[in-house]
Amino acid sequence: MKPILEVCCADIESAIAASEGGAQRIELCSALSADGLTPSGALIAAARALPGIKLHVLIRPREGNFVYTPSEQAVMMADISLAADLGADGVVIGALTPEGELDIPLCMALASKAVAKGMNVTFHRAFDQCIDPFNALEQIIAMGCNRLLTSGQAPTAAEGVKMIAELQRIAGSRLIVMPGAGVNPSNAADILAATGCTEIHSSCRMPNSLISSPAVVANIIRNISK
Repeated sequence: MKPILEVCCADIESAIAASEGGAQRIELCSALSADGLTPSGALIAAARALPGIKLHVLIRPREGNFVYTPSEQAVMMADISLAADLGADGVVIGALTPEGELDIPLCMALASKAVAKGMNVTFHRAFDQCIDPFNALEQIIAMGCNRLLTSGQAPTAAEGVKMIAELQRIAGSRLIVMPGAGVNPSNAADILAATGCTEIHSSCRMPNSLISSPAVVANIIRNISK
């Protein structure tokens, strides 16, 4: 199976770079410096117009923790509808309790709405703050998510390969485990080899830049496809 590269893009230039570099999928957000927030409808529409690439939209209404108020939850539900209306292939969700466990009612509501709209569901790196990652993995599978983005609860995916490999082993064919955080052309292939994963996530930026580079995208794809 050919490995899949997902590129995290926070602006239209990065989305264009991902498309031109040959990425199979975009995770679209805004405010990458704040670890990503929900993008505007106009940005979603512009990215959707790019040829030959899947589009997943981050659902995160503000920076900071992943504990959301009822008002924020309503915004998240509305953003899922907007993403679907604009043609997104999937959404990226996540929410926690103050105790560091998954907010099951909210996550179930978000995932169920996305699935009802015909979209794919990725659980994002809120997972890396869970106090019991292996229990959280089973809950994420049970709520119908297709994919888990994780650094293995380490600062980078390269540092978290042992946990990522164990998550992949446990999940098996029930869920796609996708390493992310600090992924670049020099380590992407090694991370996939060490974990047994088939998808990987990177912002594909040049040094000292917030914009993705077609050359970096193409380089990662070339390295993981060998």
